[in-house]
Amino acid sequence: MTAASMPMDKPRRWTMPRFLTSEHPFPWLAPITAMIIAFGMYPLAYAFWLSMFKRNPVTRLNVFNPAWNWTKMFYDERVWGAIGHTYLYTIIALAIELVLGLAIALLLDSDRKGYGFLRAMMTLPLVVPPAVTGMMFLLMLDGSFGVLSQGIYWAGLWSPQHPILASSGSALAGVLLADVWQWTPFMVLIMLAGLRALPKDPFEAAAIDGATPVQAFFRLTLPMLSKIIAIAVLIRGVDLFRIYDYVKVMTDSGPGTATETLTSYAGTIYFKNADFPYASAISLFTLILVIVTANIFMKLFKVKF
Repeated sequence: MTAASMPMDKPRRWTMPRFLTSEHPFPWLAPITAMIIAFGMYPLAYAFWLSMFKRNPVTRLNVFNPAWNWTKMFYDERVWGAIGHTYLYTIIALAIELVLGLAIALLLDSDRKGYGFLRAMMTLPLVVPPAVTGMMFLLMLDGSFGVLSQGIYWAGLWSPQHPILASSGSALAGVLLADVWQWTPFMVLIMLAGLRALPKDPFEAAAIDGATPVQAFFRLTLPMLSKIIAIAVLIRGVDLFRIYDYVKVMTDSGPGTATETLTSYAGTIYFKNADFPYASAISLFTLILVIVTANIFMKLFKVKF
């Protein structure tokens, strides 16, 4: 057989691995499942295990005592004060951000020239790290040179003798100001998406019947947006419940414990007192409160996913 008559090998075509062409969902779910186990389930299980120990501050040893931290927590006055601050902060922030978000969304719900740019600009505060936002408002609310503080003093709304972040009666409001500035755009974008998805026919029929814009808003817009509003409140409420960055940067839970939330108290115990088991117990208790509160909200407002 001559070289010319020898059969030439066909070039091999590259094919995808068999597990990637399978119709079984496991290959596609495996990566995210591994991430959930590594970054979700394992830390949760470890925190639960750690909460079963009692920390000895002298020897720095952990002694197995399952009831110690949980009993200590229910007799800790700072825990109950932190619960009150957490719920107060969450409710006030939700109310302000929801009302402002819906109002701004109604103003931006237009196809006129330039409104698309304004809607895009609403995303800018969301990309700023919360710690940076906290530092920014810490400087602007400084009693000596802060721009916002000087403006409030000049308008006669607050006395310079009581700096906003250094007074127990106003420190939480100062922290709320940073949160509202950064996260109101989140509500705006969700409300805008809901408004843009509403059908036009009911509004046209209402206009023909002589309904005013106010009547159309309360009788058509709000009822049709109710599910979207409920989901937005649920998502934002869960995020607000774990507030830590603004409190840590702006007030460090002070003055005293005036702005101390559950997460900031757990952080203080963990980083300053090195009582890791007790901090884990408070973190787990915060998770339980979030789950219970979220389920009650979903039952009351019939939120389904």
